[in-house]
Amino acid sequence: MFRTPAAVAGAVLVAAMVVLAVIGPPIWGEAAEHIDAGAILQGSSAAHPLGTDNLGRDLLARVLVAGRYSLLLALAAALIGATAGIVLGALPSVLPARPARLVTGAVNALVAFPGLLLAMFTAVVAGLGARGAVLGIGAAIAPGFARLTQTLAASVAGADYVSAARMLGVPRRRILARHVLPNIAEPLILHLTQALGGALLGLAGMSFLGLGVQPPSFDWGRLLFDGFGRIYVTPEVALGPALAVALAGIGFNLLGDALARGAARTSAPRTKAVAPESADPGEPEPGAVLDVRDLTVTFPGGVTPVRGVSLSAAPGEIVGLVGESGSGKSLTAAAIGGLVPYPGVVGHARLRLDGRDVAGLSRKELGTSLAMVFQDPMASLNPALKVGGQLAEVAVVHQGATRAEARARAVDRLGHVHLPEPGRQARRHPHELSGGMRQRAVIAMGLMGTPRLIIADEPTTALDVTVQRQILRLLREVTEETGSAVLFISHDIAVVGELCDRVVVMYAGRVVEELPADRLTDGAHPYTRALIASLPDMDTDRSLPLASIPGRQPAPAEVGDGCAFAPRCPLATDACAAGRPPLVEHGPAHRVACWEVTCTSTA
Repeated sequence: MFRTPAAVAGAVLVAAMVVLAVIGPPIWGEAAEHIDAGAILQGSSAAHPLGTDNLGRDLLARVLVAGRYSLLLALAAALIGATAGIVLGALPSVLPARPARLVTGAVNALVAFPGLLLAMFTAVVAGLGARGAVLGIGAAIAPGFARLTQTLAASVAGADYVSAARMLGVPRRRILARHVLPNIAEPLILHLTQALGGALLGLAGMSFLGLGVQPPSFDWGRLLFDGFGRIYVTPEVALGPALAVALAGIGFNLLGDALARGAARTSAPRTKAVAPESADPGEPEPGAVLDVRDLTVTFPGGVTPVRGVSLSAAPGEIVGLVGESGSGKSLTAAAIGGLVPYPGVVGHARLRLDGRDVAGLSRKELGTSLAMVFQDPMASLNPALKVGGQLAEVAVVHQGATRAEARARAVDRLGHVHLPEPGRQARRHPHELSGGMRQRAVIAMGLMGTPRLIIADEPTTALDVTVQRQILRLLREVTEETGSAVLFISHDIAVVGELCDRVVVMYAGRVVEELPADRLTDGAHPYTRALIASLPDMDTDRSLPLASIPGRQPAPAEVGDGCAFAPRCPLATDACAAGRPPLVEHGPAHRVACWEVTCTSTA
C-alpha cells in the first residue's frame, strides 16, 4: 500500500508529526514560553526564523511545541465524532421499524446540515475554549460516520446469522456488538484516519475564528489567529503555523487514502504456494485446461474448508464437482477464480489455467480465459443497467473494443445462447427477462471473451426442470463448439451424471472419489454410494422410507485427522478414525480415498 509517492509522502508526514508531538515540548518548551521584552513583534531573523509574538516569544518554538496539543485535540474530536456516529448509524440495524426510521431521519438531517455551522453552534453552546471546539468538531464529524455506518450495517443486518440471532432472542445490544460492528470495523477504522486530518483542520479553523483554544494555551490555529494581523508586514509569523496545519492535514488524508486503497487490494484473496500434502505434486498434465494440485483455503483461526483438493479438466471436458452443501465445492471454484473473500488465504502446490500459472496471469488475462456462471443470475447482473450494455462492457474493458463493436458482439453472443430476438433482449433490463433467459445472458457474458474454462456454480438450481434441461444442453453445446473445459458444481448427482464426462466427489473439503460419469453407479466410496442411494427413481419402492445419510457433515473447524465421513459410515473401523485415507487408484480413471475399499482391493 506504500508503493505510490502519495502514500509514502503521507506516511512520512504523519510520522514526522507524531515524532514532533513526542519530542516538541521537552526540547522547545522552555523557549516557547520565554518572554523577551527586547524582542517584541520582530520579524524573521537568525535568532527567530519565524519572528516573535507580542511578548517576544519565539514563534518557531511555539509552532513546534503546539504540535502535541493540536494532534491530541484532533484525536479527541475524531474519536468523539466516530463513537457518536457509529452508535447512531448502527442503531437502525437492530431497532424496530418505527424507531429505526426516526434515527435514519435524524442522520439524514444531520448530514444535510453544514458541518462548520454545526461545529460552531455546538462550540457556542458548550462554551468557548478547547473543550467546546473539540465537541463542536466531533459533532461535525459524527454525521459522516453515522451515514457510513448505516450503509455498512444495512448490508450486514440482512445476513442469515443476524436473522438467526434475532430468532434466538439475542438482545439487540449483543447483536450490535457481536454480529454487526465487528463485520464493518475495517472501513470505519480507515475512515477514522481520514477524519483525523479533517478534525485537525477544523480545530485550527475554530481557534482561528476565536472559538477554540484560548490563551494562555495555544495550538496551531491560535498561533495563526495571533499572527494574522501582521501577515502583510511580517507574513512569516502566520505562514509558519499555516504550513504546519496544511502539512499535517495533507499527511493524514494521504495516509488514509493509502490505507483505504491497500485494504481494497487485500480484500482480494491472498494466494501463495504451499508444501503439497503429497511428497511430490508431479508434473503438470499436458494439454490440461485446468490443473490444480493440493488446493487449500484457510481462514483465521485455522479453519480450513478446502483441504488439499486436486483436480484437472481437459479441453472439451465437463467435470462435475458434487457433494452436500458445505463440502467445499463453491469455495474451491472461488479459489480457482480468485474470488475467495478476505481474509481467506488460498494455497496450492500448483494452479494452472491453460498451461499457465494463475498467479502469473493479469486480471485482464484471467477475465478473458475464465468465465463464471453463478447460481442466481439476478445477482450476477446489475439491475440498473441493460443486459446488452453489461455484456458489451466485457469486450470494452478486456478486449479494447469500441462501443459499437462491443454492442454488436453482445447481440451476437445473446443469439449464440439461443435467446429469441437477441437485439431486443439486449435493450432490456435483467428484471424484464425470465430466470432461464437471465441465466443464458450470464453464459453469453462469459462467452464475450474466449474462455478456456467455464466454472458453473449450480447454475440450474433456481430454474424449473424444463429450463434446467435447456441450460444443461446449452452448456454441452458451448463446450463442444469452443473446446473449453467446464467445471460444473452441483449437489444434484443425477444432473451431474447426465451432463458430465467425469465426476469428482467432495466431502468436508476433500476429494473422496473421482471416476467417469458413465460409471457413477459403480462408485466405491461409501459416501458416493450413499448419495446415489438417496436419489429416488421410477423403480424406487414407494412403500419404504426415502434413503438418507444419517448424521451431518462436520464443520471445517471440526474435521480431525481421520476420515471425516467415518462417523456416518456403516463400514468405519478403528483405522478410519486414526488417519486420513489417501486418494489412490481404483481402476482406470478411478481414484478413491477409503481404507475399507483399499483393504478390500488389496485383499
